Amino acid sequence: LSSSHIRHAWDPNKSVAQNLAEMGLAEDPNKAVPIPKKLLKMEVETNGQQPGKKIVRKPYVVNEMELEASLPEKKSNTLSRDLIDYVRYMIQNHGENYKEMARDEKNYYQDTPKQIKRKINVYKNFYPEEYKNFIASLKPEKMEVQ
Repeated sequence: LSSSHIRHAWDPNKSVAQNLAEMGLAEDPNKAVPIPKKLLKMEVETNGQQPGKKIVRKPYVVNEMELEASLPEKKSNTLSRDLIDYVRYMIQNHGENYKEMARDEKNYYQDTPKQIKRKINVYKNFYPEEYKNFIASLKPEKMEVQ
């Protein structure tokens, strides 16, 4: 969550407790989430001090923070360049032989054949067009070799 909401509503002339109370935020999490009275037993009765009801003067801070928290998380639609290069290298040198890929000296991650296959599938799903073009570009090379 961004703290910009708090920063904009902050009043430097007031204490931390006053600022947070005005925004409807808790300074002390132990007071915000009350301890069940069964656990406190006699403490509640002997401590007769009843703090005055706090008035939330800046409820928009909590509302904005709740709204921000409810938004779906932005997912990045890209893979790292390292992963793309790794997958392309493996396919280029080993085709679909995952066991061979696992034994390759460039398998720095020490991936198992299943892990390599999973990474290749992630690449296929993220960049289907790029994958198709890459596979198509490999076909003529193999014909020339034979």
